[in-house]
Amino acid sequence: MSSNKVIHALYDDDDTLLSAVKTIRSEKHHIEEVYTPFPVHGLDKALGLEDTRIAIMAFIYGCIGLTVAVVMMNFIMIQDWPQNIGGKPSFSYLENMPAFVPVMFEMTVFFAAHLMVITFYMRSKLWPFKKAENPNPLTTDDKFLVEIELHDNEKELTSLLKKSGAIDVSIIEKQE
Repeated sequence: MSSNKVIHALYDDDDTLLSAVKTIRSEKHHIEEVYTPFPVHGLDKALGLEDTRIAIMAFIYGCIGLTVAVVMMNFIMIQDWPQNIGGKPSFSYLENMPAFVPVMFEMTVFFAAHLMVITFYMRSKLWPFKKAENPNPLTTDDKFLVEIELHDNEKELTSLLKKSGAIDVSIIEKQE
């Protein structure tokens, strides 16, 4: 049975937060979410999150950019309108490839960078005019919040969170 009550523990130090997350997980409690004002090194490992596969997408996007560059330059400079520029005849793509390397590099980087940004926003569900999901405005300033779903263990969990260094512990009805 899933509850719609969550407990929010507020911390004022990133080292305390990291230690608390390890303590909470060692007691077999599932942390729903952690809100921080800046990235906390090691928090992903402490939460037990899997490694991201976004680097694979960066490679694929770079390959797409390289392919687009090669096809585009072959069409423009060799097939569609071949020109003798600086004494370099346009008989074949391979003969002119050294001159095309900067364009291939730039298109690879361009595609990887721009498509990675789009992928990140889509994966993070960030789009224009999206309402913030931040439950406590202090987490945009200097506080850290841990959210844990309650399962009839309110007193035990409250005690554990206070012992772990939480400066404030509150129970919230979660809106779906």
